[in-house]
Amino acid sequence: MKFPDTFISNIRHSFKEKGEDFLASLPALIEDASQRWELTDIQAVPNLSYNFVAFAECEDEKAVLKIGVPNPELTSEMNALKLFNGDGACRLFDCDEEKGFLLIERLKPGKMLAELSDDDERTHIAIEVMKNLVFRKGGETPPLQKDFIKLSDWFDGLKDIRPQFEGGTGPFPKELLEQVEASLPELFAEEPRLLHGDFHHFNILSSERGWLVIDPKGVIGPAGYEIGPMMLNPWNNSMDENQLKVQTKRRIDILQEELGWEREKIVRWSTAHAVLSAWWDYPSGDWDYSLRCAKVFSEIK
Repeated sequence: MKFPDTFISNIRHSFKEKGEDFLASLPALIEDASQRWELTDIQAVPNLSYNFVAFAECEDEKAVLKIGVPNPELTSEMNALKLFNGDGACRLFDCDEEKGFLLIERLKPGKMLAELSDDDERTHIAIEVMKNLVFRKGGETPPLQKDFIKLSDWFDGLKDIRPQFEGGTGPFPKELLEQVEASLPELFAEEPRLLHGDFHHFNILSSERGWLVIDPKGVIGPAGYEIGPMMLNPWNNSMDENQLKVQTKRRIDILQEELGWEREKIVRWSTAHAVLSAWWDYPSGDWDYSLRCAKVFSEIK
């Protein structure tokens, strides 16, 4: 089986030596998982990124096989899917933490929320999914449970920006970065919950049970963070600044109405995630869109 160059590059860049070992053993791992779960008709998805993902048949059940480099993030995903137990999320049929295997329910019809054209409709649907997942299921999780990623660890990564630029902030506007840093203590004062952690329009799919999420990161942190990835998506570099402002203001209006949150809180979380996303993407050079969004978000009143 031939794997896409971008997939190979992502694995090598993200996991270094472990990534090389993973790529070398991937055909054997796919065969191992196939035999274990008696999978047939395995078809890799065309947009492989950081995990091998394929559609498969498992007895009379349509499933998704996911194989990744064993790491805390993958384990956290397994634990989140176990806790959600198909309520608001796809079902986890089985997994192997040591080998990085997940066998997951294939959602049908499986239309991504990003495929809807009406942004108001997309926003309302996303909020309903989030309320069910985060406020009902996520609220049942003991705070800072060791089986999940801590959101605070992600934001600690922003402390590496100044050392990277010898005390400066490089392409990250100093005032914008300081604004985010100053807002974090208050944002993190909220009660932590189990979050999806990558809650956006490409991870929300239609199913026979309604709209459900896939690929949860399984992150412990304040609920407000969940809107951050949603505000950045769907990715649209062609959108001019005025269009972005109009869409952002409309989304904030809906979030405020549906969740009862203050506008300032929504703006702060949106800005904070956008800066964090830009920092994550900086090594690949693909950080401009997130930083542009962060600037627009920060100016919303």
